[in-house]
Order: sequence, then C-alpha cells, then structure tokens
Amino acid sequence: MTTATRRVAPADQTPATLTFPQGFLWGTATAAYQIEGAAALDGRTPSIWDTYARTPGKVRNGDTGDVATDHYHRWREDVGIMADLGVGAYRFSISWPRVQPTGRGPAVQKGLDFYRRLTDELLDKGIQPVATLYHWDLPQELEDAGGWPERATADRFAEYAALAADALGDRVRTWTTLNEPWCSAFLGYGSGVHAPGRTEPVSALRAAHHLNLAHGKAVQALRAALPGGAQVSVTLNIHHVRPLTGQAPDVDAARRIDALANRVFTGPMFEGAYPADLLEDTAHLTDWSFVRDRDTADIEQRLDFLGVNYYTPTLVSAAADGTSHGSDGHGRSDHSPWIGADNVAFHLPPGTTTAMGWAVDPTGMHDLLLRLGADLPDMPLVITENGAAFDDYVDPSGEVRDPDRIAYLHGHLTAVHRAIEAGVDVRGYFLWSLLDNFEWGYGYSKRFGTVYVDYPTGRRIPKASSRWYAQLARTGTLTPLD
Repeated sequence: MTTATRRVAPADQTPATLTFPQGFLWGTATAAYQIEGAAALDGRTPSIWDTYARTPGKVRNGDTGDVATDHYHRWREDVGIMADLGVGAYRFSISWPRVQPTGRGPAVQKGLDFYRRLTDELLDKGIQPVATLYHWDLPQELEDAGGWPERATADRFAEYAALAADALGDRVRTWTTLNEPWCSAFLGYGSGVHAPGRTEPVSALRAAHHLNLAHGKAVQALRAALPGGAQVSVTLNIHHVRPLTGQAPDVDAARRIDALANRVFTGPMFEGAYPADLLEDTAHLTDWSFVRDRDTADIEQRLDFLGVNYYTPTLVSAAADGTSHGSDGHGRSDHSPWIGADNVAFHLPPGTTTAMGWAVDPTGMHDLLLRLGADLPDMPLVITENGAAFDDYVDPSGEVRDPDRIAYLHGHLTAVHRAIEAGVDVRGYFLWSLLDNFEWGYGYSKRFGTVYVDYPTGRRIPKASSRWYAQLARTGTLTPLD
C-alpha cells in the first residue's frame, strides 16, 4: 500500500442532495469497557484497562470504567434509543474478562447471558448485531503472563473466539476479530498512553505480530464455529498519512509512518508478508525472529469485509533533530509509539479542530477510501467508526445542540459518497458513538456521543445530531445543511 496525496474536489462537484445505494447499512457503535460498567459483577475480573485506570496519573481526573454509562443495567433503554434512531445495525464489543475472566478455560454463562439478552433485544427491534471480540480489554491475568508480546496470548484469543461464536453464533452473523490493533500494540506497549502502559519498543513490535496472529487464528476459529453465511472481518484505524511537502525527506517520513501505522497489519493480513521496508527500518531493534515460518499463512485469512476507522489525517515531515515529536494526536508521552521512526515530526493539519485537537478534514476520508479501493479492489469496506468530540452541554431549555458534530458528519459522509461514486465498494457506516462514554486516557472529559449522558444520574439526552442522523438512517439521503 502506498502513501496517498491530498486531492480536493471542487465544491460544484458535490450535488445538493446525495442518495446512498440501496441496502447501505447505517449503524452506530460502542465498546464494552467504555459503556458497560458493572466491573466486578457476575464473575467479571479486571482487564488491563481496569488496572491502568486505577494507576494514579494514567487517566484524567482518576476516572475509571467501573460504572461508565451503566449499559450493563440500562441496555434495554439503550437499544430503545437505537430503535428510535432507526439504525439497521449496532456494533458492540464483547468484554473478554466478562466472558472468560482469566483468559483461559470455560466461559462464564452469566457473562454470555448479558450478550444473549442484548442481541435478542436488538434482533427484536430489527437491528443487526455486529460483535467485536477485542476492543482493548485484555484479561489482566494474561497481561501478568506477558500480554500481547507473548505468542501464547494469540492462542488464548482463538480459544476465546471459539467460545463466543459457540454461544452467540445463532444470533450474531457479523463478527470482527480486533478493533484497532495499532493502538493495542503501539500505544499500549510503545508510548504507554494506553493500557497496559508499557514503554518497550521491541515489545510493541512483538505485540503487533501476535495481534496479527491472534486475528488469523480467530478467523479460523470463527469459520469453524459459525453457520454458513456468517461474515468475519477486522477493523483497522488506517492512518491517512500525508507528507508536509513533496520533498524527498518528507515523503520518506510519510513512508516510514505508513509502514508502522498501516502496512504492519495490512501486509501480513492481505499480502501474506511484512513489508520489507518496515523490517529494514526496525532492523536495528529486532531481527523479527518472533515471526515463525507458518505465521503469515495463519494471518492471511479470507475476510468478508474490512472495517475502517477514520477521524483525521496524519501530517508528517522529516525531523532535523533526529527525534519523533509533535502533534500525532495519540496523547502525550516521553516515549514514542513510532518504533524505528525517530526522525519524523508530526504537524497539526490546517483548519478547525475537534475537542480532541484533531483536524476536521473530510478529504482524508475520501482519499483513504480511494487508496483502499485501489490497493484492495476485491475487498468490501465498511466505515466502522467515524465521529467527533465537542464540548457539548445541556442548554437552559434542556436541549443539547451540537451543530459542529452535524457539520463534521455531513462533511465526512459527503466524502464517503464521493468515494462510492468513484467506484469504491463501501457498504456501511457506523457513527462513533451512540453514547458519551469513558474516553480511555481522557476519562469522561471528551464527549463523542450522539446521545448526551449525565454521568451522575446516567440520564440519556439525545443531541440534535441524533435527530439529524435518524433522518439520514431512515432515508439514506444526505441533504444540504441549513
């Protein structure tokens, strides 16, 4: 996969009203640790995020996911909200330590029963359940045994995948193995801004490989356990990397980041090999001997679609001082997640930003989809996360008005539609997120939801964007903003 350059279409190429293809899937998404709460109920044991959040100084305001939005008890209300939105699908994640608390052995039926009740309610409301097996909540006992840098964790994940598929495969027909393994590997073991908070460059590369291996083994386990017609996928946060200039040093900086951000996963998953330039860039750190002979064959498995998460582009240049620094959008740390790319500077793209400090740039979405359509022409794509955090509040009338979020979504969905018109096979879009929730290292300080959550009471208040999205989901038509 090559690094794409920016292309901006003239405004007059965008029609006033855009209609998405018949059957285009509209959904919304969440993750278990961010919303469920009930951290110690019904046999659930700590995940790495429980441990990390309880470590002083790791999460803003000392926030944890102990209660989160209490979705574990309010799931029926939340499904009702989805039904009111008119979405056709809900992408949720299964909490590994709720289903298999130690990461080994038999499943806990009370944990599985929660997901059985949830999926039954979704199906009753005509909403397709889309289950993600891993959204960053590794059982702490597996981390204590070495975590993702250890090969055994990939085997444990395949066993867990089989347990989940055996229990829920009669209800759930669409499965995702991993969500954003880049974050798990490089933020968890490289920069340490995500759980488990380790800062070990070679461990980050080992973790990336074993996450790839876990994906491949889980796909095989799912195929063996699921009925015919079930769909299996993976979700990657493909970084749309742009060089600051067309000069050779900046172009090479973009190549290095593209290798670490994207091709470390797409290479083995879709081409059966790690990219040669990645191996060369990191040769001073490791010889990659942790990759065994049959590993890439196990990783390269047939998928029914690729999930794509996109929020903002990545702008880079060569760094004169030989260090990796600047605004990469992934949290502050004295340790870089960009293993072997210590001569790269990150820049904030021009334009407006979200509450996360991320640039609002829908052209990145468009260009990324064109790239994926060219590089993986036979692979259907689904936008599995896209959205924005803003400083939302309840006004005196009791309303939550979020015009900036509506504008963000409108711009990015226009970009998706342009990509579809250009021939890219995009089949669905999941808005991140259904609810305001625990935003990892930022705690409860950042609000991504289309539904406002009053954390002291748990009260849900649909924002203006939820009504806007409901109209879009019901009609499939994107109309001009007022």
